[in-house]
Amino acid sequence: MILVRNIRLPLSAGEPQAFEKALHAARIPRGKVQHLGVAKLSVDARHGQPKLVYTVAVTLKEPAEEAAFAARCGDASLQQKVDFSVQNGIQPLAHRPVVCGLGPAGLFAALLLARQGYQPIVLERGPALDERVKAVEHFSATGELDVNANIQFGEGGAGTFSDGKLTTRIGDELCGFVTEVFLQHGAPEEIAWKQKPHVGTDLLRGVITSIRREIEALGGEVHFNTALTGFEQKNGQLTGIFTTNGTFACEALVFAVGHSARDTFGMLMDGGLQLECKPFSVGFRAEHLQSEIEKSLYHEAAGHPALPRGEYQLSQHVGERCVYTFCMCPGGQVVASASEEGRVVTNGMSFHARNGKNANAAVVVSVGGKDFADDPRRAIAFQRELEAKAYAAGRSAGEYAAPAENIQSFLEGRGQLNIGRVQPTYDRGVAAADLGALLPQELAETLRAGLRAYERKIAGYTAPEAILTGLETRTSSPVRLKREENFECTQLAGLYPCGEGAGYAGGIMSAAVDGLRVARAIISRYAPAEG
Repeated sequence: MILVRNIRLPLSAGEPQAFEKALHAARIPRGKVQHLGVAKLSVDARHGQPKLVYTVAVTLKEPAEEAAFAARCGDASLQQKVDFSVQNGIQPLAHRPVVCGLGPAGLFAALLLARQGYQPIVLERGPALDERVKAVEHFSATGELDVNANIQFGEGGAGTFSDGKLTTRIGDELCGFVTEVFLQHGAPEEIAWKQKPHVGTDLLRGVITSIRREIEALGGEVHFNTALTGFEQKNGQLTGIFTTNGTFACEALVFAVGHSARDTFGMLMDGGLQLECKPFSVGFRAEHLQSEIEKSLYHEAAGHPALPRGEYQLSQHVGERCVYTFCMCPGGQVVASASEEGRVVTNGMSFHARNGKNANAAVVVSVGGKDFADDPRRAIAFQRELEAKAYAAGRSAGEYAAPAENIQSFLEGRGQLNIGRVQPTYDRGVAAADLGALLPQELAETLRAGLRAYERKIAGYTAPEAILTGLETRTSSPVRLKREENFECTQLAGLYPCGEGAGYAGGIMSAAVDGLRVARAIISRYAPAEG
């Protein structure tokens, strides 16, 4: 694929004109083109009349010719498809490998193992996706929480109920393999060339189910409603696992439980394994009118049909901490994401169309090991304490209602909520609350400083009508289970910590890639179990 950048056109122009200009710039004959797509579209409003600035993705009928054409144009670059293959090892496995967790990390680990003939056994504490969706919808409607079937737990993991972003900073060649798998299983074709690809929660559900069915078709077994409860080991080597549905013999376990499996983290520590504190963040969900965000980003071009939904990513260092936005959902909604009774958790979600009225994003501040004397139990307890405070603060509006406050009120510490043009989208309802009082004072003041800085970057970010809903506490795992270069747990041979819950990823793409890395390590070491 060739990426041709800096294609500048007036607002009246569209994709056909961008394609023609890109082909002309790279001197590519139209007859050689297999496909054209818009990888990136932005607006340059710095000098009077705004201009559309395209990056165009060009795929040729003869891929071998792409490098030569890319070299002819200073604004062009080659994006090569990496051939990913792995050779099976020779050390015999006595039993089939087990994958614990069916989020992105576990799903892709299991898929690669299945494609290589290992017929993995997959354990998921929650239900299959159809049943999980029903449980989430029931909780949204009634406030009756199933602690094993919710936005955190079940087939697909927490990312299933999100914007379905596939963006990442990791830069691993395996990202291309993940994208290809998504395409094979029904994801929109545009994710192959978009600079900021997203699937959307509505389409992502079908993709996940399709991948799981491939695993099963290749001989893998998926056991839903089955939670890991303990390990069998001998001389420092894993020999089996205990679950809520019996015992499995196992000497290779992919541990991909997700960032909310606090009971499982406790089981590890109670069993003698040492976890480390790792950085995570806490804060709120900020909601604005999507149209107002686009006015700030696109200026006079806002509302132009050629423009994508406006997105933003902000950060501000305040002393030794960082206040940043996370998981921005254009045209999305704030969702109730609790997985423990008596605790409120918020998250953001978008459908593929991103056609809701509001934009929302997490606005969070970083915390780390030194805040908890490097004690992982204290870090987990801190998350739980905040979630319990949020539950109590919202209770007046109903079960699992969330505390909310206008941004201006939060900046002034008034605890007021005046609902105007921005209608809160949190599905269990909101109650006016002093959000600053729910956090340690230093964190609240740091967030206030960050929000004031955001107003200088996006006009209207702290507008009186904008709303904060809290609390956002599950940005990433607060703990890490240490592993070696071969991806095996430092403290227990045969245990392979993996993905976001184990502290090695953040987001769908990076978690999926980590699952592939771990599966590759197992495959390159072992031969499939006989029979």
